[in-house]
Amino acid sequence: MALDGIVIANIIYELRNTLLGGRINKISQPERDELVFTIKGQPREPYKLLISASAGMPLIYLCSGSKPSPMTAPNFCMLLRKHLNNAVILDISQPGLERIVNIKLKSSDELGDVRIKYLIAELMGKHSNIIFCDEDMTIIDSIKRVSQFVSSVREVLPGRSYFIPRTVDKADPLSLDYDGFQKYVLTKPMEAGKALYTGLTGISPLIANELCCRASIDAAAATDALSESESLHLFRNFERLMEAVKDCDFAPNIVLKNNIPAEFSSVKLSCYEGYDIKQYTSVSEMLEAYYADRDKASRNRQRSADLRKLVANAIDRTRKKYDLQLKQLEDTEKREKYRVYGELITSYGYGLEPGAKVLEAVNYYDGKEISIPLDPTITPVENAKQYFEKYSKLKRTYEALSAHIKETAEELEHLRTIQAALDFAADENDLADIRRELAEYGYIKKGAVISKGRGTGKASVHKAIKSIPLHYVSSDGYHIYVGKNNLQNEELTFRMAEGGDWWFHAKNIPGSHVIVKAGGAELPDRTFEEAARLAAHYSAAEGMDKVEIDYTLKKNVKKPAGAKPGFVIYHTNYSMIAGTDISDIKSADS
Repeated sequence: MALDGIVIANIIYELRNTLLGGRINKISQPERDELVFTIKGQPREPYKLLISASAGMPLIYLCSGSKPSPMTAPNFCMLLRKHLNNAVILDISQPGLERIVNIKLKSSDELGDVRIKYLIAELMGKHSNIIFCDEDMTIIDSIKRVSQFVSSVREVLPGRSYFIPRTVDKADPLSLDYDGFQKYVLTKPMEAGKALYTGLTGISPLIANELCCRASIDAAAATDALSESESLHLFRNFERLMEAVKDCDFAPNIVLKNNIPAEFSSVKLSCYEGYDIKQYTSVSEMLEAYYADRDKASRNRQRSADLRKLVANAIDRTRKKYDLQLKQLEDTEKREKYRVYGELITSYGYGLEPGAKVLEAVNYYDGKEISIPLDPTITPVENAKQYFEKYSKLKRTYEALSAHIKETAEELEHLRTIQAALDFAADENDLADIRRELAEYGYIKKGAVISKGRGTGKASVHKAIKSIPLHYVSSDGYHIYVGKNNLQNEELTFRMAEGGDWWFHAKNIPGSHVIVKAGGAELPDRTFEEAARLAAHYSAAEGMDKVEIDYTLKKNVKKPAGAKPGFVIYHTNYSMIAGTDISDIKSADS
């Protein structure tokens, strides 16, 4: 529950100060569970309010950027446009410390009569929703319809009455005295931290830990183990925090671990003392900064879910095929034994008596005594012939399997590079590249290389889009390019790069091709190190502390005839060990 009740209270405070009295000028639905409202008010600049009911990342904040809208708006978006175009925002509120935002609106109907409507954003994880109600709180529609087959607690359907379901006995922390604090927190037979966030509405585990830290209490300590003074001290710190929320005394901040956002809150976090903490004057700026990359990655993972499953299944099938081929190859190892048997029978079989079952002879290859099983019903010559036939069959099998195993190993490596590329895909264009590659090699039908017509529910043929690699600038001013998939790697290495440029890649690990445009100059050591870190980060080893990186001049990199996209060979190279942290490397795309 990262977006807890206190952060919601901070958002309400900010939205009231910026949006009250404003008019809704535009409504768009860039994602199936996300809305963006453009709100104007004189003489204020227009604001963009984003509300997301994503199960994994529910959000509401004033955003600075814009998102592409579908060619045809979804039904819920069209409904809101019909009812709320030019509507005035009368009030924005939060019931208690619930993760709910109520937006009260005034609009005119077809006859010009003034109507009151409510837009309610419930930001509760997998239960998140955006619900549109009329003046008497009857649901007009919602971005996610919930029938009785989905929830036995509350239906969210047109015509039903809206209410907040009470599924857990929790107290409103804003109106709690010490007796209530004892009832809902201190008498719970569990850890103190858990008692706080399970007994009080809108309190997250983060805030629970913070309160315990402020009270100098171990959050893992049992509530019945707390002394009376410790219990009172915990309540006093809780009381001061709630007073700060009531007074709108907020301090939006993000906790950084190794320059990576780890936590955020609207109150100062003393439990993270010693960490880098970035302060913000606006809670919207804080949320946008924290969730920008995370939301993008989450959306891309949702869009690529079908491809991930397809590639994972293909890898599993190919790995089983590879293991079976290796086992079959092991069975051919006795082929040479059969050849020796045939030769020895041919050499010594003239002295055998009819019906002999074994030939005892000296193996003239190693000088050791050997016993050769014989079929007593046939002649020595026929026995030798049978062994030579077994040898020939296993030899043919060995030669065929060796070729098949090489092909299967290459196929497995190719699929692993595609699997890694799915993690680097930044947008739908990158996913389209991967779909085209999968179609080209028969993993999906070529007719399936399509992108959904956004908002229409229909499929449209995806036009070829030129691959655009990631672009960075080193601390010394050199341009560095990173391929995000095999097609981009191919384009980057064999079309964009020149012979005197430097090429980097994680050693024996699926990953991106990284090119440093040297322009004939000798690169500084710092640029080599930064390019190596980019190669380590954009590889299947991302997240490891250290990764071995191969690097060489681009002129030394070759593509074998008939090789799959992105597959290269090189025989002259250097190596270095690099980390995967690239937070200090400047992106030229930003």
